[in-house]
Amino acid sequence: MRLTSRQHEIVKRARAIRAGRGAHGEVLLDGDHLLTAALAAGVPVRAVLATSHTSLVGRAASAGAQIYEAAAAVMDAVSPVRTPSGIVAIAEWTPARAESMLSGASPLLIGLVDVQDPGNVGSVIRSADALGATGVLALGSTADPAGWKALRGAMGSTFRIAVGRDTTDTALHSARAHGIRIVATMPSGGAPAMSDGRGGRLILLGGEGPGLGAGIVAKADERISIPMRAGVESLNIAVVAALVLQDLRRAQTPAKAGAMP
Repeated sequence: MRLTSRQHEIVKRARAIRAGRGAHGEVLLDGDHLLTAALAAGVPVRAVLATSHTSLVGRAASAGAQIYEAAAAVMDAVSPVRTPSGIVAIAEWTPARAESMLSGASPLLIGLVDVQDPGNVGSVIRSADALGATGVLALGSTADPAGWKALRGAMGSTFRIAVGRDTTDTALHSARAHGIRIVATMPSGGAPAMSDGRGGRLILLGGEGPGLGAGIVAKADERISIPMRAGVESLNIAVVAALVLQDLRRAQTPAKAGAMP
């Protein structure tokens, strides 16, 4: 179907999702990379708006998506980015709950507490995927992992690992119930590394600026801080997540005979 009007219902629907007013479970995917990741993960793609019919558009059509050939002016109205990529899709995806993510065997989860920047949420999800975490939980007032900015920042990782949303209290209670160790990250005053790499963990990272509240830190089984040079107060939250997960991977990897310590 050829789209030339911004008043078409599918255009209004895409713009509503972009603004956070879409139907429950609807997400907006911008660009080839996200659509490719969604299709590879079996995420239901309902509609694709594209300026040209590519092989990727053909794959989406074969998977059941309704295809719309959009004029440039329509794509400008639909795309959430300043320079449209030429392809936008509407898909169905909803975050999981903390209970389901913490009930597995030795889960390794990143818990984001009151992280406001959706780009940071997406970057953490991407780091978690790259470094072996089993999932990421958006807790408290953390930005919605289903928002287009978070999805774009995650570069498809949202569809490859478990990503959930819940309250902080629910996540902590569930972690305790399943014998999962709770780890709080702190700017200073914590141990330089986790005690060992065994067992399940919920690693908590606080929001930009304030970090984790004292009440949450008090409930943790471990408290860790990344050693930094004097004068540097903090790191980007995605960097913190990556460093903590990489340190844990080292702890889980047995040293090879004859290797340097």
